[in-house]
Amino acid sequence: MEQSLFYAPDIQPDAAAYTMNEDTSKYCIQVLRHEKGDSVLLADGRGHRFTAVITDDNRKRCSVSIRQREQMPAPSPALRIAISFTKNASRIEWFLEKATEIGIQTIIPLVSQRTEKEKIKAERLQNILVAAMLQSKQFYLPDLQEPQPFEKVVNSNDPQKLIAHCLPEQKQELHQHMQPGKDTLILIGPEGDFTPEEIQQALAKGFEPVTLGNTRLRTETAGLVAVTLMNAKQRKL
Repeated sequence: MEQSLFYAPDIQPDAAAYTMNEDTSKYCIQVLRHEKGDSVLLADGRGHRFTAVITDDNRKRCSVSIRQREQMPAPSPALRIAISFTKNASRIEWFLEKATEIGIQTIIPLVSQRTEKEKIKAERLQNILVAAMLQSKQFYLPDLQEPQPFEKVVNSNDPQKLIAHCLPEQKQELHQHMQPGKDTLILIGPEGDFTPEEIQQALAKGFEPVTLGNTRLRTETAGLVAVTLMNAKQRKL
């Protein structure tokens, strides 16, 4: 039987025991019907994988004994996306969930001239990332950063920098242009796309223009296509 995975953000790497918070305990004991003696897995979101056994199946404070701990290898190379959040919260939440499942490492809410939404509900979005990490059996939680202005993000020193835009200029297909093995940052604009001035500013900072296909995509769809293509390219190493 596959072991259930639970999030333990405050567990210490050398911990011998751990007590889950009330929400996690309730889910473990009441929903999944785990009981004393069952083996479970814990993840701290920083790459530690703990194998544990339930010692107290209290539905409000489930306690476990740590039997084994491992440091899982960090995803490499790092894949980062800076994306303008949409006014429709459910659409960007969908993107965050799917991008986490596929394997993004960093998500930067990008504030460009045409960005519709500049403020985020960090706690809610963080919970979505945690749920997606657990569902996809991963041990690294993506880094959801604070919203950052376009002018700051384009000064990134990532080895490989890409910008996807819709202007009819010469661009290469992302999967053909991307070089495997390099940490990569890609910029995805708002519904109205980047302004011509922003595109030129990015190109002047070393960003390479790429296309995600022949059709015009919504912001969250473009983000997911970009994450999928980048991840698939790196897996060919």
